[in-house]
Amino acid sequence: MSLPAHRLVRADGHTGPGPRLYVLHGFLGSGRNWSSFARRLVDLRPDWRVVLVDLRLHGDSRHLEGPNTIAAAAADVLQLHAAAGNPELPAAVLGHSLGGKVALEVTARLRPPPRQTWIIDSTPAPAGASNGATRMVERIEASPETFTEREEAVRWIMDGGFDEPLARWIATNLEERDGAWAWRLDASALRELLEDFGARDMWDIVESPPPGVDLHFVRATEGTIMTGADADRMAAAAARGEPVSLHELEGAHWLHIDNPDELLELVADRLPRFPS
Repeated sequence: MSLPAHRLVRADGHTGPGPRLYVLHGFLGSGRNWSSFARRLVDLRPDWRVVLVDLRLHGDSRHLEGPNTIAAAAADVLQLHAAAGNPELPAAVLGHSLGGKVALEVTARLRPPPRQTWIIDSTPAPAGASNGATRMVERIEASPETFTEREEAVRWIMDGGFDEPLARWIATNLEERDGAWAWRLDASALRELLEDFGARDMWDIVESPPPGVDLHFVRATEGTIMTGADADRMAAAAARGEPVSLHELEGAHWLHIDNPDELLELVADRLPRFPS
């Protein structure tokens, strides 16, 4: 069984088993993007452990075989949870952007179901592949096989119409090979995953979640992924008695960077508490 790369984060001195929050990053990211958030969260909630997962095709999870779909990425997380050795332990899932739909798929399939699912600036709706993400994949596909230095790759991305902070973040996906720098990304496989993300309609999980699950959606006020229509449909589900909450936080799409304090407070305050 091939598991996704992952890292367990827990509070100092807390070595025993405990409930696990699986954190699933966004497109072209990795688990380490959420390292600071995870460390601060377990300091506030030492009863929980955080598992930072590298989704398939990302970070150190490039070894996982296809198909490259949301369902396959969720299956990776389910295998990881089963391999932890105590699948009856309470679990929760947090997914950002691409990871949001993976988190919803995990929610539908995990047994027993997670106690909570957090969807950070993502949508359950079929939305088509993100134009910005698609353009980035196309830019990577069109790039030279290697660059003489990392800065050359940063300039290549910027010349494609992307700003410098994003270009530098994408450049973390470079690796050194024989004195040159090359992408450690499979662009065609990433395109397959991105297209599946855009095509999936996951409203059935939101409007009829598994018993015992609380769904928390967090919308970035400056984001564009979750629409007003999405918010209205979530509010309608909540009005019918479904366990769906919508929170809005100031900031752009990367809320864990733009507004980490409020996001941390929100999650830490609402994570379930269990007897020691």
